[in-house]
Amino acid sequence: MISMQASAIETSFGLEPSWPVSGRVHALSTTRTGGVSSGRWGLASGAVGGLNLGAHCGDSSSDVAINRERLVARLPGPPCWLEQVHGITVFDADQAFDPRAAGPAPCADASITTRQGLVLAVLTADCLPILLSSEDGEAVGAIHAGWRGLAAGVVEATLQALEQRCASRRWLAWLGPAIGPARFEVGQEVRDAFCAVDREAHAAFSCAAKPGKWYADLYCLARQRLSAVGVTRVFGGGLCTVSDRERFYSYRRDRETGRMASLIWID
Repeated sequence: MISMQASAIETSFGLEPSWPVSGRVHALSTTRTGGVSSGRWGLASGAVGGLNLGAHCGDSSSDVAINRERLVARLPGPPCWLEQVHGITVFDADQAFDPRAAGPAPCADASITTRQGLVLAVLTADCLPILLSSEDGEAVGAIHAGWRGLAAGVVEATLQALEQRCASRRWLAWLGPAIGPARFEVGQEVRDAFCAVDREAHAAFSCAAKPGKWYADLYCLARQRLSAVGVTRVFGGGLCTVSDRERFYSYRRDRETGRMASLIWID
């Protein structure tokens, strides 16, 4: 498996994946800087300047609206936001998303598209964002992969949905910023959930100091699940949202905090 941990270019607005996909495919993972939020949703110091994109995490709704407007100004259109619930439902944005229509976001933890200019998005603040693309740029997907969704099969469900829309069998993945293996302490039930379906998953866990606790490597678990469905070219990973307060929001570190977006679209 190819794993390129430094495969992103940092810009003034976030991280742009550096991966060998078609030039038609564009992607972005925002950081906590570049907006107008303050306090817990602001910069690491609490000062104004946070780019919180989460609409339901306690921040001012007007600040979130401005932050989203700033993001949209850099995109071909409004993103397809999701109501994420740590499940495995995949939203086919080609069939049901109208960027001009108002209304509730679809309840799903992944989305796919083959349409030009349709922007997929997932929000995270420790969970793992996974962006997928066919090598030829005909289809892309975005996944919100917390441990529950990852263990339940959100990666597999998304690849299955993509392959129903696109004949390509050559897929690439990029792993965005998430909680790192030295900070993700979990209980025995989390280890059991993964090891019950994959005997190799034990390699992603190391003993923590507390009895019955483990450190989980979310990046390793994602690579294992991707490899199991034939996605062996995996880029990104290695960034820890908890450890890097200056760049990233982290729910585990701060509890009340903002959300970052990982986005992908086809030109």
